[in-house]
Amino acid sequence: MTPIRTPFAALMLGLALIAGAAEAASTTTKFEPLLQVQGTPLLLNGAGTRFKAIFKVYDLGLYTSKKVGTPEELLALGGPKRLQFTALRDLPGTDLGRLFIKGMSENSPKEMVQKHTLSATRLIEIFSGRSKMAAGETFAMEFMPGKGTTFYIMGQPQGEPVGDAEFFAMVLKIWVGDAPADHLLKAALLGRDKE
Repeated sequence: MTPIRTPFAALMLGLALIAGAAEAASTTTKFEPLLQVQGTPLLLNGAGTRFKAIFKVYDLGLYTSKKVGTPEELLALGGPKRLQFTALRDLPGTDLGRLFIKGMSENSPKEMVQKHTLSATRLIEIFSGRSKMAAGETFAMEFMPGKGTTFYIMGQPQGEPVGDAEFFAMVLKIWVGDAPADHLLKAALLGRDKE
């Protein structure tokens, strides 16, 4: 190999490694760029993977009516929203419900958490009703103004909608609040992981 080609080869190798790293950071799940939620088109705002230590727990996609880049913009945005999950390992149902409640408590005032106890209890009941979410199974939380939040497991609604916009904001803060479940996932959901 001539000296002129060596820097070029090194550059190409570097670019390949960067591309490989970017690919490795992407989600296992292929999230659709556009979803229809009760007749309203929603855009994939961002998607990422929840890690616990070095283990992948679930992939999560956030769908909104328009792209937002900060927690403040997301929480102020009206209209429907959807959180779409794919389990990447077996997740005990009771643990999942408790972790979601813990995330709400760490990111919202105590009095607000108490105000929405019934809706939060429903969240625990839905996941505790299953011994586990198996790897590859999907679940979702979908907010529709005037109706509330509907929980889905494998595309099937789990009872009637609960809560209001304030409750769903508490749910969103689990991932985009000041104490998010995963800081890298927060950045991915807000589309800031590409910056």
